[in-house]
Amino acid sequence: MIQHPLLLRRVGIAALAIGMVAALAFVALRTGPLASVRVTVTAVQEGKLSPAIFGIGTVEARHSWMVGPTVAGRVLSVRVDVGDMVRAGQLLAEMDPVDLDQRLAALDAALARASSTHAAAQAQVTDASARRELAAINARRNQDLAAQNFISPGALEGRLQEKISADAALLAAQANLSGTAQDITRQKAERAALQQQRGNVRLLAPADGVVISRDAEAGSTVVAGQPVLRLIDPASLWVRLRVDQGRSAGLAPGLKARIVLRSQPRTPLQGQVARVELLADAVTEERIAQIAFASTQALAASVGELAEVELQLPETPAALLLPNASVQRLQGQTGVWRLADGKPQFAPVRLGASSLDGRVQVLEGLKAGDSVVVYSQKALTEGARVQVVDALVKTAGSAP
Repeated sequence: MIQHPLLLRRVGIAALAIGMVAALAFVALRTGPLASVRVTVTAVQEGKLSPAIFGIGTVEARHSWMVGPTVAGRVLSVRVDVGDMVRAGQLLAEMDPVDLDQRLAALDAALARASSTHAAAQAQVTDASARRELAAINARRNQDLAAQNFISPGALEGRLQEKISADAALLAAQANLSGTAQDITRQKAERAALQQQRGNVRLLAPADGVVISRDAEAGSTVVAGQPVLRLIDPASLWVRLRVDQGRSAGLAPGLKARIVLRSQPRTPLQGQVARVELLADAVTEERIAQIAFASTQALAASVGELAEVELQLPETPAALLLPNASVQRLQGQTGVWRLADGKPQFAPVRLGASSLDGRVQVLEGLKAGDSVVVYSQKALTEGARVQVVDALVKTAGSAP
């Protein structure tokens, strides 16, 4: 039977239209706004956590010294170099004494002259004492003679005046002697002070340690307090650790630490929390702790080197566990998307401790066996259509 050409054309157009509508519907249901959201899920399980605190720190020395002059001057010599081990009292460097030696010599001469003046004043006191004694004897003798009318009253008054003059001369000599003694004391104090200044130009090691910095060379001019050398006690090295305040629960002295130095990423070192600072950093919102190395392992570290520190906390009691990635924030609430009859529902939860492997405790809001969304292709809403998949991104060789 021969079909009319017009009829065949209409049938073809209708079939094409149906195919296009079907294609559009397929695209809308697979990739459009009506498509299902691909998600990965996990079941809530019960278990125990080994929580830990992680932070970044720098290696510092608990005992360090900056060795430098107490007055401005020029460096005469530096006798040690970076890396040298030094002993307490060892001469490290010396400043130019300028005129200190000459001033000491001048004070020595002045002190010798003051000693001579003191000796002369002592002799004057001895002479004045003798003259006073003679004047006192003469005065007593003339008093006896005057009582017997052998001499006139005028002669007696002359002898008494001689005694008064001798007394005054003795007092003057004694005052002069005291002044010379005080002058000697003053000059000795000035010499001791100058000798101390002379000693300060010799920069000595305050304790046993190692030189970590040589900040000035011979001929350099430095000001008071400017370091010429820096020393540390290598046995006192520790890590100044910074921990986010929000993740610092349980931070306390005595916690065991695993320290990974930036220079030795494959050789972790052991240590423990030696001190937790009472003053936190309000700008970075971090708490600060000092992590001491175990035994002599600190010798492998360098001052200023970065270190990653992991502090192990006690194991928690059994509780419900979830991947940290499943926790979301919705309208100011912390919760997870739980699948109920294949539809996502937001369930507020109260969380507990978390571990560095990405798991967190759920204290309230879920029960064991609940199916919870871990990752989703896009943001979820209540009752959205979802498609559970093993992974959002297909790996090479996976089934289509």
